[in-house]
Amino acid sequence: MSKARKSLMAFMILVGTCVAPMAALQSMGQELTDEDGNVVAQNTAQSSGKKGGGFVDIVFGSGIVGMLLWFALFGDGALAIYFSVDCFILIKPEKLMPARLIDQVQKAMSEGDIVAAMEACQNTPSVMSNILTAAFQHVEEGFDVIQEAVNAASDLEQEKLMQRLTWVSVCSNLGPSLGLLGTVQGMILTFQALAQGGAGDAAALASSIGQALWTTAGGLIVSIPTITVFYSLRNNANRLILRMTAVTMEFLNGLRNVEVAPEEGAVEA
Repeated sequence: MSKARKSLMAFMILVGTCVAPMAALQSMGQELTDEDGNVVAQNTAQSSGKKGGGFVDIVFGSGIVGMLLWFALFGDGALAIYFSVDCFILIKPEKLMPARLIDQVQKAMSEGDIVAAMEACQNTPSVMSNILTAAFQHVEEGFDVIQEAVNAASDLEQEKLMQRLTWVSVCSNLGPSLGLLGTVQGMILTFQALAQGGAGDAAALASSIGQALWTTAGGLIVSIPTITVFYSLRNNANRLILRMTAVTMEFLNGLRNVEVAPEEGAVEA
């Protein structure tokens, strides 16, 4: 995927992320109807005939701090989708271990041509080629050293993938935190109204509490799918790393009985 297409996809995801939560939360606050179209239940603010029942009114009527929290939630959701799509594109078998590379290395190893195998790795850069290159660089040092090099290279590549996935986890953890902060801010406003003698205006108190709970719902809407995506991608990455390690060791099984030539200084001694 080219950089321009990837940027266009990120922009579309950003726009969709800003619109979808608003539509979902708005539908949660709309009136419920039965099959005949009769009203079953209405939003509390709508039934009271006052403004503030819509999701847009909830966002822009929650004060400066509340608005900042809502925009932070929208940004967190957009980043969560962006990093999820980026990791989905990255963590694929055809990206990490190209079939062309495996065929070329397998053909070279069957002919005993390690130089050709290394050239194939250089011509097809990927995670698999990095692991294979680390193994081929220690061919003359014995099979035990080769195995240690493969394990070290696998751990390094796994850590690189986990660093990319960490951003998905960060977004999933920020969602409930921002929602809880919005809830606390709404409850603070509610108790301030009570302290100023606003106990008689039940509709205003209910609206303040509703605004506080909407932020919690928004944070959970962002967090729940993001957590699911994170663990799915993490398990897929670990499975592919183990598969690449096994394929590499299978290629190098023919070098198990290779004798290591002594160094020139050791021979003279």
